[in-house]
Amino acid sequence: MVEFSMKIAGHTAKVTALFDSTPFHFSRYRTEEPAEFSIVVTPEDLAFEQADADQEAVEEGFRRREFAQAFLERAAIQRKFAQFLLYNNILLVHGSTIAVDGQAYLFTARSGTGKSTHTRLWRETFGSRALMVNDDKPFLELTVGGILAHGSPWSGKHGLDTNISVPLQGICLLERGSKNQIRRAEPAELEQLLRGFRPRTAEEASAYDSLLAKVLTQASLWQMDCTKDPEAAQIAYDHMK
Repeated sequence: MVEFSMKIAGHTAKVTALFDSTPFHFSRYRTEEPAEFSIVVTPEDLAFEQADADQEAVEEGFRRREFAQAFLERAAIQRKFAQFLLYNNILLVHGSTIAVDGQAYLFTARSGTGKSTHTRLWRETFGSRALMVNDDKPFLELTVGGILAHGSPWSGKHGLDTNISVPLQGICLLERGSKNQIRRAEPAELEQLLRGFRPRTAEEASAYDSLLAKVLTQASLWQMDCTKDPEAAQIAYDHMK
């Protein structure tokens, strides 16, 4: 067992983990601040995460994968943190999020479409003006002043994330196209792809659906057919900003 504290989206948890390697993966989010809540990972949590991944593979038609126990622990910590934040108007979502000039732009898409490729084009286009918030699982917070995008340590295979919080400028659904074109989108087009985790209970599912609906109502929504040409980043930025 190993204990450490980490702070994400302004909230601090004391984590009791099973594996000594786990704190390393959260190094950018470690803190000595007093904790608001506790996360304790058990072997049963690891079994649940593997079973949940198996079920998702069946539903999506993927090949089943046997995940390492340490990986499953990080997934369990993600779930427990997301469950706490959900009841603080903060939602775990699926997308690659980049900030330019202090404003966040979130891109969601089906697996393999090229979210990470698109935000890489943004980094190449805008240079030092651009900073990755999170490449896979950012948090969105609904506030009285608008929506904030928060970095998190669950950032996909590239590990691109920054422990920052920035105003959300817009959300865009990416699809592959033969040319770059962008338009306004409706909430129903993005709802399923934005979902960042699978709720465990009916109450949790209801809370998640309610907060997601509010985010989709308040955010600026877009759909873009895009290529891998650098102009895709400029076109997206010119419209979304």
